Amino acid sequence: MRMRIKKHGAERLAACGNLLLDRPATPIASSCDVIGEDLPLWLEIGCGKGDFACGMAEMHPDVCFVALERISNVMVNAVEKATARAEFRPDRLRFAVADAATLPEWFAPQSLDAIFLNFSDPWPKKGHTKRRLTHRAFLSTYFSLLKSGGRLAFKTDNVGLFDFTLEELAALGKTPDALTRDLHNSPYNEGNVETEYEKNFSQKGYPIHYLTVTV
Repeated sequence: MRMRIKKHGAERLAACGNLLLDRPATPIASSCDVIGEDLPLWLEIGCGKGDFACGMAEMHPDVCFVALERISNVMVNAVEKATARAEFRPDRLRFAVADAATLPEWFAPQSLDAIFLNFSDPWPKKGHTKRRLTHRAFLSTYFSLLKSGGRLAFKTDNVGLFDFTLEELAALGKTPDALTRDLHNSPYNEGNVETEYEKNFSQKGYPIHYLTVTV
């Protein structure tokens, strides 16, 4: 299904410009390059409509949280949602319109404390495996950007993508420290911030698959 172009999308993004990051001249080395404060730096890849980013920023006010989305038309919803939330000030939340393939242009090696992948496109056709955000090429990039002790967290409703991710991690010699095929009925659900997709899938009875890997 083709996404409907949002009316005045560019203008609406510009109106929330205080929350948007421009591509840096040199890769971001720490949160100081983002907000001028030295704090843990967390990244979400594929923020969608922003429920997770806003929820995490509210739950973890002492973290600099950057939410990345490659489709500017989708990003409009996320930044407007953050701007409209009255219950918290998103001083340490930022958004970036960017593709995951360009991450090394945005972030320096060992600059991130955590990376979150939520309900990534499964790209189910066999010929599209290299497009999956948990392909070993992407995973290798994530691990290079994480500090020692940094964490990658992944959530999906797609069994095939989850199994593929486990295979790709094994190929890189990585073993999850947390793993469940039913997040909402597991101990790992404590403190879990749901995405808009997650709420929809779980309401329909789909179990949520989850894992974390520490570098």
